[in-house]
Amino acid sequence: MTLQQPALPATALARPARRRDRGRLFQEIGMLAPAVALLTIFLIVPFLLSFWTAMTNQPLVPRPTPVRFIGLTNFLRIFKDDLFWTSLWNVSRFTFWILPVQCGLAFATALLLHQKLPLRNFFRGLFFLPAITSMVVVCVIWGTLFQYPTGPLNQIIGFLSGGRIQPIDWLGDPNWAMFSIVLLSAWQAYGFQMIVYLAGLQGIPDELYDAARIDGANAFQRFWHVTMPGLRPTHVFVLVITTIQAFKLYTQVAILTQGGPKSSTETVVHYMVRAGFEEQKLGYASAVSVILFVIVLIIALVQRQLLRRFDV
Repeated sequence: MTLQQPALPATALARPARRRDRGRLFQEIGMLAPAVALLTIFLIVPFLLSFWTAMTNQPLVPRPTPVRFIGLTNFLRIFKDDLFWTSLWNVSRFTFWILPVQCGLAFATALLLHQKLPLRNFFRGLFFLPAITSMVVVCVIWGTLFQYPTGPLNQIIGFLSGGRIQPIDWLGDPNWAMFSIVLLSAWQAYGFQMIVYLAGLQGIPDELYDAARIDGANAFQRFWHVTMPGLRPTHVFVLVITTIQAFKLYTQVAILTQGGPKSSTETVVHYMVRAGFEEQKLGYASAVSVILFVIVLIIALVQRQLLRRFDV
């Protein structure tokens, strides 16, 4: 004869499950807390302070007159400022040029250095070296190369062309100044994207390439049907990061051209810094920073959705 165990009520069975769910919830909150705290301190709070400052006539240096709330006046003044639209056009032009040059160079270099070549670790370090070099140092070096008319770059071009190409005023000609900034920036920063692409290539399983070879795929077919799909998240990350970095263009312009000649290299960040520190209009500069944040956010979101839609 066996004794029947009394059936536990449903509430008693559900209690341990609720405890586990509650414990898992606290664990997830604990894991998210550092990231949320950092985002709040370094992103959300500064943005809210900038937005509030943009609604005032706050100067850089305190004045006897009190700071007043002026609403959207700073934003309306920015939209009527031709120099702001020029700087936005210039930085858009820079982004349009830097994306294929820098990302393409990084992708091609990563594909080359992913092969089993001799001294490939040495070349990986060599190509990554500009990325860890200070932009100020890079600008000084390239400023020497760009010197007009007797700089090394003009000397090399003159020698290779047999003197048929006249020296180019790389930084003093409005038609060449932005191109020179693009060239310098792509050389300095492509090493970072190269490392990201190398990490993405190493994450593609070798079994996929072996299966493609067994199926008779040639090198181009393996690249197109295995490598490119395997790098899809890497492409999205690299393009979004490069776009954001491009819109933050400042150091090269501040050191080499100061926004000239004829405002051909003026950028939004350089325009914002000049408004804030040289003209001491902190509220106006904060309004520019808010607009720049919104523009970059919109572009990054649209870019991400387009890349997903076109299955890149």
